[in-house]
Amino acid sequence: MSILRSDHAAEPLGPYPHARRAGSLLFLSGIGPRKRGSKDIPGAVTDAAGNLTDYSIEAEMRSCFENIKTILDEAGSRWENIVDVQVFLTDMKRDWPSYNRIYAEFFPPGPSQPTRTTVEVSALPTGGNTPIHFEIKIVATVGSTC
Repeated sequence: MSILRSDHAAEPLGPYPHARRAGSLLFLSGIGPRKRGSKDIPGAVTDAAGNLTDYSIEAEMRSCFENIKTILDEAGSRWENIVDVQVFLTDMKRDWPSYNRIYAEFFPPGPSQPTRTTVEVSALPTGGNTPIHFEIKIVATVGSTC
């Protein structure tokens, strides 16, 4: 088994790697939307005091997916090798329509569409200038498509 600490994806918020490989499976830690070296959360809107006033689930998702692609590439895998997705949302009622629309862009129906579990949680780590509202955990294969 081996671990991967990416030099290009956003830094983890704790003592854990970006991913760990076990045989032909690659397990990604929960991935958030920050960019490497930045504390800004994509799509976050703050007031003069720095308090969150609004957010864009679309911007957070697209940034998370960029981080995932980076990690998969560094691990020798690819997007089509994703077999399972676990998503954590902080406001399912508000974000569900946008979430499903954007998700379908990245995971269209077809032979490589992964399984998916989505849950609402009361909070996700701040890890930047504001809290996040979307986090994703991935299991992929390494070496060949499924």
